[in-house]
Amino acid sequence: MHKGILFMALSIALTALSQDRLSGKSYATRSEVIAQNGMAATSQPLATQAALDILKKGGNAIDAAIAANAVLAVVEPMSNGIGGDLFAIVWDAKTRKLYGLNASGRCPKSLTIQAVREKGIEKIPTHGIVPVTVPGCVDGWFELHKKFGALSMKEILAPSIKYAEEGFPVTEVIAFVWQDIVSYIKDQPGFKETFTFDGRPPQKGEVFHNPKLAAALKIIGDQGRDAFYKGDIAKAIDAFIKANHGYLSYDDLAAHTSEWIDPVSANYRGYDVWELPPNGQGIAVLQMLNILEQYDIKRLGFGNSQYLHILIETIKLAFEDRAKYYADPAFNKIPVAKLISKEYAHKRKKLIDNKKAAKSYNPGELETGNTIYLTVADKHGNMVSLIQSTYWEFGSGVVVPEYGFALQNRGEQFSLNKDHCNALQPGKRPFHTIIPAFITKDGKPYISFGVMGGSMQPQGHVQVVVNMIDFGMNLQEAGDAPRIRCIGTSDPTGAKMNDGGIVNLEAGFPYATLHALIKMGHKARYFGGDYGGYQAIMRDEKHKVFYGASESRKDGQAGGY
Repeated sequence: MHKGILFMALSIALTALSQDRLSGKSYATRSEVIAQNGMAATSQPLATQAALDILKKGGNAIDAAIAANAVLAVVEPMSNGIGGDLFAIVWDAKTRKLYGLNASGRCPKSLTIQAVREKGIEKIPTHGIVPVTVPGCVDGWFELHKKFGALSMKEILAPSIKYAEEGFPVTEVIAFVWQDIVSYIKDQPGFKETFTFDGRPPQKGEVFHNPKLAAALKIIGDQGRDAFYKGDIAKAIDAFIKANHGYLSYDDLAAHTSEWIDPVSANYRGYDVWELPPNGQGIAVLQMLNILEQYDIKRLGFGNSQYLHILIETIKLAFEDRAKYYADPAFNKIPVAKLISKEYAHKRKKLIDNKKAAKSYNPGELETGNTIYLTVADKHGNMVSLIQSTYWEFGSGVVVPEYGFALQNRGEQFSLNKDHCNALQPGKRPFHTIIPAFITKDGKPYISFGVMGGSMQPQGHVQVVVNMIDFGMNLQEAGDAPRIRCIGTSDPTGAKMNDGGIVNLEAGFPYATLHALIKMGHKARYFGGDYGGYQAIMRDEKHKVFYGASESRKDGQAGGY
């Protein structure tokens, strides 16, 4: 079955479930999970359970988040792993403030626009050696642990090592995606022998082992982050890349560092929504919310064609700025404060025609993929919003054979236009799609959430926020409600919006809404593609409990104790 057809079938099934009003909510496929002592929400039940086990052993939310991420690296290897990057937002109960971590890697020093063009390449390819950048995940784990951790890293990584050694049964959605991608990357170096059974992907329910990844995780747990960036693993990566005529080197790995950064926010109807500044796309969420706040969204109602029209145009406007301004701030002066200001949003809102879809927008004039998302909260009040990815399924497809993990392909996001803000440059971090999010209310932690899935992420964040704040949906329903996804918009690789782009609607929106959008000039259609993966935890200060929600379109689970 084609991937789009599968997701359409799942979407239709979920829509049918949504009409069962036993929960009292029109779009909720199941109840929220509620617990007192701790909560975890991830895209795979084994990872959720591992996080809860760490909490029960005395670990905190940060320990549990690292453990869950490591388990996901084993059981959902197409979406994340130690060959990828990481971003996180942490609410620290002791200091009562938010911390942001950018653990994304940089372009190899030997990879230049000239080197790429000499190979006859006009756009950086999706797979293979060329788009490989420094993996930041492992350093991100250790930065989080050094600042906030309670248990030892050896204990935190133990569940993932166990599943890698003893095996795990492959779940339904993961099996489908695994099978769908193998034909595209099976000939990449190291892939076939690591992630297939002699060329065949594992099937649903089949037990899969990755002892080489277990060995890597053991080394990391015993010897620390330097084992990955300066020790045996780094040397193995260097030798493997050299043997395959690539660019990533030992020196690139040894020089890597993560960065603690301040999250930025916009207030949306009394709620402070927090994102991380570029090189990620998080501030697009804040730009969109600032525009939407100027409309009476609640009066229009969920699924209303006028609301969706405004949302679509808002996405297109924000993505024009994303294409022009979002990049590594170490190489560019990015006007973040102006982009997320209310004044700028008022100017941009004036460009929207309430009755007609725009074919194109210009970016504002200013002075100047597959992923996992997880969230964990503990009894002390700490909350973690964490996202980690190798970008496309299995990243570059290139797998370090000695240690059983794929290297990411984030370099694919660079532009080969030397004058572009996101132009390929040695040592530069590429534009990043993965973004964690957080909401505070009156200075107190409220919701830790995310919606993974490439350019769907900011679109998904905005729809979840609007669903809860404007439409009064609960935490689970806000994620279960059907979504839209705009594609064909301008992006930081240099691609321009094509004739207004395309609007994909998930099953669940009425046909009258689709018809009305088409009449306004939108290229709108029902489409069974990827609408992201949502996880969320909400803190109820009044009752001192946590609410958990998980993506019903995936194998995910929210669990508490």
